[in-house]
Amino acid sequence: MNKTLISEQAALVALPDSRLKKLLCWETFLLAVTLAVFVANALASPYFLNVWNLSDATFNFTEKAIIVLPMAMLIIAREIDLSVASTIALSSTAMGFCAQAGMDTPLLVCVGLGVGLLCGLFNGWLVTRFNLSSIVITIGTMSLYRGITYILLGDQALNTWPESFAWFGQGYVWGALSFEFTLFIVLAGAFAFLLHKTNFGRRTYAIGNNPTGAWYSGINVKRHNMILFVLVGVMAGLAAVLLTSRLGSTRPTIAMGWELAVVTMAVLGGVNILGGSGSITGVVIAAFLMGLVTFGLSLLNVPGIVMSIIVGLMLIVVISLPIIARRLIQRRVDKRSVIHH
Repeated sequence: MNKTLISEQAALVALPDSRLKKLLCWETFLLAVTLAVFVANALASPYFLNVWNLSDATFNFTEKAIIVLPMAMLIIAREIDLSVASTIALSSTAMGFCAQAGMDTPLLVCVGLGVGLLCGLFNGWLVTRFNLSSIVITIGTMSLYRGITYILLGDQALNTWPESFAWFGQGYVWGALSFEFTLFIVLAGAFAFLLHKTNFGRRTYAIGNNPTGAWYSGINVKRHNMILFVLVGVMAGLAAVLLTSRLGSTRPTIAMGWELAVVTMAVLGGVNILGGSGSITGVVIAAFLMGLVTFGLSLLNVPGIVMSIIVGLMLIVVISLPIIARRLIQRRVDKRSVIHH
């Protein structure tokens, strides 16, 4: 075993127990809040506990949650992709034109996934090849992909789809269990295994904690991050397939503003926006929480703009609360050390 491999393994296992304890504590808190929201929704609306209504509630977050799985890993590695909503729009538009040309359902799915892959590949290439800021690059590509969609579609909507295409977003596997929700659960298990049980996941944490140290430990940081960008793009393409299938049409404004919801899910789930920590379990719980909140508010006929305000406030609170807590703890520690001396 050479020195490079030894140093890489040392970097991969250097994950402090305190961080794991904090994560578990946050996940427990999130689970408690989710249960409280579930009970509140059940008390607020007599229609909430209907099994078909609960099944419908999953459509509020499933497509976004599928994107947040690789997005969480990307943020842990100190990168971010803000172009995911525009990637969905571009993938959906490409599928729409191909459907009008007479393409069958399997090929349409391949087109959606392929466009998403190309968008993720382009984002990753720009960031890793030229050492550019991912937040700046993906803000640019967010406008680029959405702009291309507007140029191609204008004000029109594409409504011509094969009949079998509707199953992806509207089909049920068994009873009230939708295909979308089943797919999300399967993907959540796959990404949890990838992040927490493989060397790829350990490399992700190592890069997030110290990119320079990970590079000197023998980890190909650029190639690793490129793979993460591609994963995000492919999942955005998959979300485009599901969303377009569910709506039965595509238009330039499809998935508008979803990047905020996806990032909120990741941060609410305990993923450090500065990188280095986070878990798929926390992200999944956060997805359920946001889904329950938005569905409960919709049952109470709360306007969409109010829901957007609530999501924005959740993001601000979740980002600021840990920072404020750390500062308060640090002040107490400093005061004790002064008194001690």
